[in-house]
Amino acid sequence: MSAANRDVVIIASGGANIASLQYALERIDCRCEVSADPRRIASASHVILPGVGAAADAMKRLRERGLHTVIAGLEQPVLGICLGLQLLHDASEEGQAECLGVIRGRALRLTVAEGRPVPHMGWNTVEALTLSPLLEGVKRGEYAYFVHSYAVALSETTIASCDYGTPFSACVQWRNFYGVQFHPERSAALGSRLLHNFVNIR
Repeated sequence: MSAANRDVVIIASGGANIASLQYALERIDCRCEVSADPRRIASASHVILPGVGAAADAMKRLRERGLHTVIAGLEQPVLGICLGLQLLHDASEEGQAECLGVIRGRALRLTVAEGRPVPHMGWNTVEALTLSPLLEGVKRGEYAYFVHSYAVALSETTIASCDYGTPFSACVQWRNFYGVQFHPERSAALGSRLLHNFVNIR
């Protein structure tokens, strides 16, 4: 089945990157819809949880809309982007937020150092650590675009890493849940490949 036949729903979580994410999906000929309706989200073939902003604020919006339990219970492929990856985990140091708890782990603030300001903003390499359908065709050391101040440490769910003074999870996978710390909608060829891979996961 081609990407054009996928029924992708982007969760209306208040992220400022939703419009650019829609355009990126359109470029790979993928139909998508933005929704905060729990039934519509549950009926989608693929679900994307985007995120820009603070973890505590994002979780408050999800809880107010009753989406926190919906997301955690989804059985179709789910992709968390940037803050969305962090929200899939247990918690975030940012605002001491309790998150969705789908994946074990906690997002911690990156350490400021000379030549490494926080937020980590710009292009950095992504190193695949294991085989995953999300990373099919992604070459070792390709560049992705990052904008974040918090990150999740490497764990058994890490499928690709990035290094910003210390290594952190650039991509994670747990059952049907996937996450990327970078912005695929702004990551040129790597981003397009990753989105194409995601919407073709069954």
